[in-house]
Amino acid sequence: MSEVTNSEELFADVNGITLCYQTFGNPKDKPLLLIMGLATQMIHWDPRFCQKLVDQGYWVIRFDNRDIGRSTLLQGQKKPTIFSVAANQLFGKKLHVPYDLHTMAGDAVALLDHLNIATCHLVGVSMGGMIAQCIAIDYPNRVASLTSIMSTTGNRSLPKPKKSVMLKIIQPPPKDPKAYLHYSLKLWKMLNGDYFNFDKKKIAKLMQHARERSFNPDGVWRQTCAILASPDRTSALHKIKLPSLVIHGDCDPLVPVECGIATAAAIENCELVIIKGMGHTLPEEAWDQIISSIAKLAN
Repeated sequence: MSEVTNSEELFADVNGITLCYQTFGNPKDKPLLLIMGLATQMIHWDPRFCQKLVDQGYWVIRFDNRDIGRSTLLQGQKKPTIFSVAANQLFGKKLHVPYDLHTMAGDAVALLDHLNIATCHLVGVSMGGMIAQCIAIDYPNRVASLTSIMSTTGNRSLPKPKKSVMLKIIQPPPKDPKAYLHYSLKLWKMLNGDYFNFDKKKIAKLMQHARERSFNPDGVWRQTCAILASPDRTSALHKIKLPSLVIHGDCDPLVPVECGIATAAAIENCELVIIKGMGHTLPEEAWDQIISSIAKLAN
């Protein structure tokens, strides 16, 4: 693999906010947009993973979603209360939010406009997979291919994570840097699972970088509510006529594998790749399988 080559962090004023983004490779190559998940910044796309995609002939773009990283943090926006979320989950009461997944899809498309990209290959993980699905639903003419990784359709009847997992996920992150690092390592170890290697030193360095770059728990809560307030996409996914791929781990503790299977079933002629032992992370040992599957679809 060649040396990682990337741009500096850049900024685009789009859709009423500012997005921070970064590119890898040659702009003359096929554009591929990477969309990260809940509470994670663009730096969680490992540069070596990005470079592997560059080596497959893609111009790779990664960016911070709204309310995370160095993109606009909507600190002045009112956040839903835990009681309104409970009413939404238990009784289906409408959840009033400053934005939803379709708004975030609009952010991504506005970034494509900023970069003068007419059509783009999409790769999203977790919440990023949901956003990628929304782009394919709302802006199908902008999408060359869709890859949804460790994600779901929004159907509330699908299996949910165990209560023990949810309790760890919703626990507020500590403000103290040392306590935050301990919290983050414990959480990522749980998400990673035991099948693939957990590089504690590497993850600790990433978590420290992420915290120094941005610490915005209120934004994570607003992103969470954006997911909860967005409608079930199953029927809309049936209408997608794009080359599509779903990748999921069979040991995902947060978004059970049944959710990935349901996503693939909802999209016509969608390919499904189940990775043995993969949890809710992108382990380096699985990169080649993931990237070869994306490249096969997107060529």
